[in-house]
Amino acid sequence: MQLDKVVAYHKALADPTRIRMLILLAGGERNGQTLAEKLAVTPATITHHAAKLREASLINERRDKNTIYFSLNDYFLKGNAEAALRLICRGADGTEGEENMEEELERTRASVIRHFFTKEGRLKHVPAQLKKKLIVLEHIVSHLESGRKYAEKEINEFIKPYHEDFATMRREFIMHQFMYREDGVYELNPREMWAKWQRLS
Repeated sequence: MQLDKVVAYHKALADPTRIRMLILLAGGERNGQTLAEKLAVTPATITHHAAKLREASLINERRDKNTIYFSLNDYFLKGNAEAALRLICRGADGTEGEENMEEELERTRASVIRHFFTKEGRLKHVPAQLKKKLIVLEHIVSHLESGRKYAEKEINEFIKPYHEDFATMRREFIMHQFMYREDGVYELNPREMWAKWQRLS
């Protein structure tokens, strides 16, 4: 996805040492030892930062016997910068950019649901990552009726087809503001109160 590529590009640049490495490489190919001496860091530090830059396709590497040489991948450096500009500025009124963002969010949601639910709709396991967990919880509670009050036994029966640990799922619903409980009675909160996975990176 274009948005993911733009984010990866900016994460790769979000370090002063990596920026300085790119500045040095703009002047031509250099090996790791030379970069370490120029930047007053250890060769291991150069190796660490080079891996980050390589993942974002911002540098090239070549090995000559026991020496690794780095060079700037200016094609991807310029391409990612232009992609970021296009993504942010697409549409003078921002409408097209907003539509693109909505499409990205929908693709993320669909991907998580496809990965964590079986074809029969049963939850394989609760995601550890908060963003994915919120998507899963939102997907499940969206099948409850707004404004209806549920006894705890009813909520348990609702959860069972999705996940066997209904006690944990109930707590997750409450913890993340999807539902509230009073005197053993459960009810959906307004959607505005639900924890927003869309705001998480």
